[in-house]
Amino acid sequence: MIAACVGDIGTHAEHLIEFTTGLKIQAVCADLATFVEGRVLDDDATILLRLADGAKGVIELSEVACGEENRFSLRIYGALGCLEWNQQTPEDLIFRSNDGAMKIYRRNWAEMDDSLKRFVRLPAGHPEGFLEAFANLYSEFADAVDARRENRDSISDFPGVEDGVREVNFIEKVVLSSQADSAWLTLEEI
Repeated sequence: MIAACVGDIGTHAEHLIEFTTGLKIQAVCADLATFVEGRVLDDDATILLRLADGAKGVIELSEVACGEENRFSLRIYGALGCLEWNQQTPEDLIFRSNDGAMKIYRRNWAEMDDSLKRFVRLPAGHPEGFLEAFANLYSEFADAVDARRENRDSISDFPGVEDGVREVNFIEKVVLSSQADSAWLTLEEI
């Protein structure tokens, strides 16, 4: 299956959703569109998701949203509240609930879990984000290689072959769903 917007932006959204929630996407219902005259492939998409444990989601993608920058954001709603993260303000993790004031958690400040400190490269107050995310992935991969060479366990976490196969399966099912008048299609277990 050939896709543009879904293949470019959609795979990032799919992986971020599964990585942050720990839930696998089980089925998709997609509506792909091409708005730029002469384009053959999608430049806009809306995808409904069914995830494990009954969770649901929506991915909205566009390469033609006039005036927008790379506004890649994620909101996760649960029984206790909502977590929100936006790539344009990567230092902030926002928590909202009905029980109290909105809280903004910042990288390397109070209440940051100790397990996350290995991913922090700069002191609080110095912006960190996009490029450092790649540095963290490369560092995690290098640690896994070293651990394998030294015959020791590694706590590294980075995308692997299975993640890539899931993303290709995701793209295929999204394109087929859109071609089938937005029919719900199930992703294969990988």
